[in-house]
Amino acid sequence: MRLTMPTGVIEGTQLAVMPFREDAVVGTMSVPTLVQLVPSPRAEEDPRKLKAASGLVRRHAELRATVQRTLKSSQKGRNVAPYAEYIAAGLKGELGAAWSTPPVTLWHAGPLAAISDELVPGSGVRTLTVTPGTMVVAIDGETQTAAWHELYDDPETYGLTYPELARVRVPFELYVDLAPADARQIFYDRNVQGVTVAKNLAMSMDQRDFGTRLAHVVADSVKVEVDGQQVPFGRLVNSSKRQVAAGDREVVTLSALRALVVTAIYGKGGLARSAESVHEDELPVGTRAEEVEAVVVPLLARLISERFPAFATRSALTAPAVLAGVGIAAHHAMPWSEAASRIGADELDRLLDGIRWEREAAYWDGVAAKAGTSGRLNFSGGVKDSGGRVADAILYPATETGRKIRGL
Repeated sequence: MRLTMPTGVIEGTQLAVMPFREDAVVGTMSVPTLVQLVPSPRAEEDPRKLKAASGLVRRHAELRATVQRTLKSSQKGRNVAPYAEYIAAGLKGELGAAWSTPPVTLWHAGPLAAISDELVPGSGVRTLTVTPGTMVVAIDGETQTAAWHELYDDPETYGLTYPELARVRVPFELYVDLAPADARQIFYDRNVQGVTVAKNLAMSMDQRDFGTRLAHVVADSVKVEVDGQQVPFGRLVNSSKRQVAAGDREVVTLSALRALVVTAIYGKGGLARSAESVHEDELPVGTRAEEVEAVVVPLLARLISERFPAFATRSALTAPAVLAGVGIAAHHAMPWSEAASRIGADELDRLLDGIRWEREAAYWDGVAAKAGTSGRLNFSGGVKDSGGRVADAILYPATETGRKIRGL
């Protein structure tokens, strides 16, 4: 007896997708499917594992190397474990609804084995089949892919289980049958064409960051008069820009206000934290978040309220480096500051009262700004560059810079 062979049967992994151009689709897949289709980037860079791997895995590693950076000995690689922790925290509900991962961008190196007609006419939704042995490479979102592998390899370490991970859907884009040069170009476009968000601006968007939260509390606790009406100072704080433009209603950026808050908490040590997260368990020794808030908020609220005219005119006081310097001076009025250099709130007011906040070279050139050939001041030096100099000029009036900012 001779067995007849099946015809027209294509085996493989089926994915429900929606095309958005002739060679690309979007959809979601389960975590087990993702880790099956896309091998672990870490494993593909481990010489020992690669030596013992199948020929298919070695060929995949070679193809991946043509369109991806290495994880080993790079910031990308160091970010895998924190990314896995972030995803795990989100899955466990610890971050509420305020967490997200972008779609993973995949490259299907070759034609599809099969794609169906629309499952529901007019919906665009179809199923495609990825056959075993097909090369699927992550050309964007590879750190996330590596993080999913970390979670699936050892879910218990992250407080998860396999059944929990199996229920998760991972969004993806899939580009089909592109040449390696085209895949490399997509990698380049995704990583270079976009404008990178400055770290201090990005930090001002992080609502889990203690410094950002406290900056909002400070801003909303101050009432100021605008056009004859009392409004929260928070309405005059711009949360989406690095600099306030001439036509903006706001007078200061949230990132600058955050620099004031963070340096008030840490002193000069806060300069380095202007672009880093501040967690409640990293506050000064012996303090609690509630205590820090109870002291910092009223002091800075009073400082802003009494000097609102200088804020309203967008004087030098609104520059991030100047606010950072003011924060360092304010730190000396905190009960957790060094006792030898501690001052009272009234002494802080006395130090600030004599300062000329006008944006003029006579006061700020060489301290928080640089004067160009036209004499116009540029305050773009940044918090880390100038914050310490501003603080010294505020705290030590008899010094050259201390006399300069006071017009003496």
